[in-house]
Amino acid sequence: MSESLKKHTLNPNNWVKAHSDYLYNYAITRIDNHEQAKDIVQETFFSGLKAAENFRGQASERTWLISILKRKIIDYYRKINSRKGKAEVRVNFYEEGDNKGKWIEERVPQMWDNEAEKQIENVELKNALDKCIDYLPEKYRLVFLMKNVQNFETEEICNELDITASNLWVIIHRARHQLRKCLEDNWFAK
Repeated sequence: MSESLKKHTLNPNNWVKAHSDYLYNYAITRIDNHEQAKDIVQETFFSGLKAAENFRGQASERTWLISILKRKIIDYYRKINSRKGKAEVRVNFYEEGDNKGKWIEERVPQMWDNEAEKQIENVELKNALDKCIDYLPEKYRLVFLMKNVQNFETEEICNELDITASNLWVIIHRARHQLRKCLEDNWFAK
């Protein structure tokens, strides 16, 4: 029987040993959070077990698990970009010292009210952010601006740039990560 006509089977008892490292490496390059990547791989295995009866054997076990993992990653980005998900996102407010820790985003301590100082800071921050956006790779900058500044819908961006939705969310995640790093180095370090 040729390889293309071969009927593949599932062996869930061997998934962790055979596929966990591969799935984790795939997830970590798209999420950049070790704990979240591990959780998503576990969710992938759990979903695979629940959906095993739907496996038709047309793809290899690993390919099938990767397709589940991709959907889990998309779901993760949808959740963290939804209103409810954003409210649950934990933010590193302080990196070091007595106040080190993560905060639920809605409960991050707010600044004291000083409008004149805030406006000056906002202009300076905008200039720093614009500079950091300019440093992004071309595709990252384009996707980031279309989604976050021009408010294009995901489908419009995907059609315009000929990319998948999951690729779009990976690009946005990486762009935000690079912007955060750039702002930490060039704005907050002042």
